[in-house]
Amino acid sequence: MKDSVTADRRTPSAERTTRDLARAAVSGWLGTAMEFMDFQLYSLAAAIVFNKIFFPDVSPAIGLIAAMATYGVGYVARLAGAVYFGRMGDRIGRKRVLYLTILLMGASTTLIGVLPTYASIGLLAPILLVALRLVQGFGAGAEIAGATVLLAEYAPVKRRGLVSSLVSLGTNSGTLAASGLWAILLATLTEDQLLSWGWRLPFLLSFVLMLFAFWLRRGLKESPVFEERPDVVDGVALDKEEVIAAAQEGDALAAGIRQRKGRAFFLALGLRFGQAGNSGLVQTFLVGYIATNLAVGRSVPTDAIVYGSLLGFVTVPLVGLLGDRFGRRVLYLALTALTVVVAFPVMFLITSGSSAGVMLGMVVGLNVGVLGLFSLESVTMAELFGSRTRFTQLALAKEIGGILATAIGPVLAATLTAVTGSWWPIAAMLVVYSLITFVSALLAPETRGRDLVRLEDAV
Repeated sequence: MKDSVTADRRTPSAERTTRDLARAAVSGWLGTAMEFMDFQLYSLAAAIVFNKIFFPDVSPAIGLIAAMATYGVGYVARLAGAVYFGRMGDRIGRKRVLYLTILLMGASTTLIGVLPTYASIGLLAPILLVALRLVQGFGAGAEIAGATVLLAEYAPVKRRGLVSSLVSLGTNSGTLAASGLWAILLATLTEDQLLSWGWRLPFLLSFVLMLFAFWLRRGLKESPVFEERPDVVDGVALDKEEVIAAAQEGDALAAGIRQRKGRAFFLALGLRFGQAGNSGLVQTFLVGYIATNLAVGRSVPTDAIVYGSLLGFVTVPLVGLLGDRFGRRVLYLALTALTVVVAFPVMFLITSGSSAGVMLGMVVGLNVGVLGLFSLESVTMAELFGSRTRFTQLALAKEIGGILATAIGPVLAATLTAVTGSWWPIAAMLVVYSLITFVSALLAPETRGRDLVRLEDAV
């Protein structure tokens, strides 16, 4: 029983070199790239071919709704993974969890690539698809949260926004890779080739990426913030009863254990809503909506995601730098307000019937309403939470926001556009999601430069 916390019993924090920071940055970037590549591969497949491969006996509109629903069930598993792995990461460290998450994601994504179709085994095919989607989501539920926490806790204070934005750059890289693969398939394969075997190739390729990511993480050192936490002894966090027993009036342990939790979590959830909801609409639903309802080439929406992701390599680090210079709140307010202003014009461009309009609208929507907010989210949510529960709270905020916005959003959008026969519900949803984040940013404190070793939340 650990009954006290003394300096000689705490694990000394190993010195972190520039090389350690670089390894952590590449590890976080690659793991998040893999997560988003896996999920973007699935979301694009759901929008383009899964309605025909796994749900062939229904109308195109119902098939699209069913395919979007299988996309959404993964977010339920992500929530379970966030709870399980988040608590583990706060208890025994960040890096151990990141080994497990990368294996679960890579294995399940690879297996999707060898699934039999509805034509082969009937209803068992979509059942197996959903089962693998659940496993994939369980691992992914803590991957991006773990990478976000690790990079924020590694980064120098004055460059925390820029370094943390690499997680967002990982999402962009994964989106680009998945969209690029699908763009190549759509451009080179016939419809029959795509439906018979072509759709499997991107899922099978993820196995190579999983092996490389796992190898890279073998030499990764633990977060220095985790090792410096006053409640960590011999590399393991004290439980609540042990912290209470060891705490003294006015010390760091007392401040961390006695603070009432909740306000920071709900603010983080609100900050998450805009990015998560907009992402589900722009990167998932609109791809299927354009392919199904608009008279443009079938590769146009995936090409637009590719171009938007390429521009994101400028947008993401630029927003990170500006956040380090001017603070997090002002950029949140500016980006969400801009998204509200351009939502209807962007949707008007996308539905104009021209390929150029689709391209421009989706590139603007992706960079302003999704990637810019994601760059801010990566650092702000980590700074909002205290170190004792940072992993768990951040993972839960991300995944609950994902369920409420990203998972439900495409299904709701598919239903509303089918009922109204118009595109305006999509624009209205972009506005609502962005306004929720705007209000949350107004209520949140400025977190730039906060000491991440502190156990208590920022509010």
